[in-house]
Amino acid sequence: MLADPSDRIDASALPTVAVVLAGGTGSRLGLDIPKQLVKIAGKTVLEHTVAILDAAPDVDEILVLMAAGYEREAKELLQTGRFPKISAVLAGGRTRAETTQIALDAIHHSECKVLFHDAVRPLLSHRIIRECVNALRLHAAVDVAIPSPDTIIAVDDDSTISAIPPRASLRLGQTPQGFHLSTIRRAYELASDDPDFVATDDCGVVHRYLPDVPIKVIEGSSDNMKITHPVDVFIVDKLFQLATQSAPAPRSDHEYADELRGRTMVVFGGGSGIGADLVALASSFGADVFSFSRTQTGTHVEDPAHVRAALARAYEQTGRIDYVVVTAGILHTGPLADAAPENVDEAIGVNFLAPVNIAQASVDYLARTKGQLLLYTSSSYTRGRANYALYSACKAAVVNLVQALADEWSSMGVRVNCMNPERTGTPMRTRAFGEEPSSSLLASEAVAQASLAVLVSGLTGHVFDIRRQEAVQSAVVRA
Repeated sequence: MLADPSDRIDASALPTVAVVLAGGTGSRLGLDIPKQLVKIAGKTVLEHTVAILDAAPDVDEILVLMAAGYEREAKELLQTGRFPKISAVLAGGRTRAETTQIALDAIHHSECKVLFHDAVRPLLSHRIIRECVNALRLHAAVDVAIPSPDTIIAVDDDSTISAIPPRASLRLGQTPQGFHLSTIRRAYELASDDPDFVATDDCGVVHRYLPDVPIKVIEGSSDNMKITHPVDVFIVDKLFQLATQSAPAPRSDHEYADELRGRTMVVFGGGSGIGADLVALASSFGADVFSFSRTQTGTHVEDPAHVRAALARAYEQTGRIDYVVVTAGILHTGPLADAAPENVDEAIGVNFLAPVNIAQASVDYLARTKGQLLLYTSSSYTRGRANYALYSACKAAVVNLVQALADEWSSMGVRVNCMNPERTGTPMRTRAFGEEPSSSLLASEAVAQASLAVLVSGLTGHVFDIRRQEAVQSAVVRA
């Protein structure tokens, strides 16, 4: 038996190289482009996956192996400076094994920790990455897997069951798969001498050709699914709406002042609540802030002429518009069957048509400054609720609008995001529900602070959850 070639390595200080395996063609999805170039939640699957690895503290370098013939598209998506950990984008091979070998040849470290991850698993968590890297301090090979929720059966050639293995010992393999570089290189060296060598994953190569090397198994996640079939695109898209990860941390006062001084912000709905708090906050850091609302300026956000006039006023006075924020909203509760026609028109007009009008009117201004449109939704967008039918429907439409516009406007450099605060102490809420204990509500100032952190970030296409039990510093983002 061959011993593990890295069993005497001190792996604690070794760098970690993440290899993104993006060699799939999309044939099983019925596509004419690789499935990693399909867009979900405003970005390609490849971008989502690389962004997770680039943001992971445990990853030092990223190597992307793209389907042959699509390297140029991948390089344009992963442009220099956007993901600083990327060291190279290379063409993959005809098979998974060939692609892995190309990656091994391209890694210039004498020794390191290597994580091989499928590009079409865009919901990888930092927890899994961290546990894989930590496990490689003690083990030369690591796999990720989850228990099988279904019974696994072995089938003969005539499609009859030949065996039913005990489910307790069975797992469904995922990625990343991690190795000491010397271990996976040695396994592939031995495999290259085998004329019958066939591999679908890299742990299988180590298991077959280095049988004395234990492969540690890390617990994966059902969210860490692989996009293989058409329905998977739909499922992953919905998981992106529900998954959470860290939001941008608030800047220091000095950083906010540097970012906002000389910038122009237009807030629709700035007369009270979250909008008023954001107006005050941005103004305190030197931004030129223009606030428009029905009560302040007689601006009806559902009226395109009013919206155009407001934006023109801000532009005439400052010569630029960097941020457009829409906090205006209205809440009518009660059964839809009992809703007065004028209330129906107002609810749809203010909560949905207004964001559409403002988006159309502001895009040319924002394109000149590479600016951002920020909209607001509600937790009711995830599921229609009785007595909130119109409000829930409009807020769900706003989320889809944000994701669509982030995609449409990405080529212009215009960012589009959405805030999703939980129950917040605002005049609108008080009018709908009366006085409530302040301890049960999120402070509007906290939402304004989180909104400002989003506005000065480089993010786009996200829905940011803001929760009362968390400080603004630990607000979470739905990607």
